[in-house]
Amino acid sequence: MPTENQTAAGSHAPITTLEELDALDEAEMVEGHRSAEMGDPEPGANHSRAYHHGWRTRMMDLEQVPVPPEHRELTRQLLARGRKGRAK
Repeated sequence: MPTENQTAAGSHAPITTLEELDALDEAEMVEGHRSAEMGDPEPGANHSRAYHHGWRTRMMDLEQVPVPPEHRELTRQLLARGRKGRAK
């Protein structure tokens, strides 16, 4: 049975709010990002939500997966927040 942050298929639900983004481990996001660059397949439920977010966003950067409207909105919110940094 999926957790609250997983889809029915077991992969992690996309990050859609700044609060969710701020709660992610930055090092794990970077690892997921690097994994996508190396051509690794989509991570499964054995990886953290942060890792999966890093993988997914890099795949969007590489134009390997479409950018959903929710991610475009998250990006807009992040840019609007400016360089204030993560909420503590």
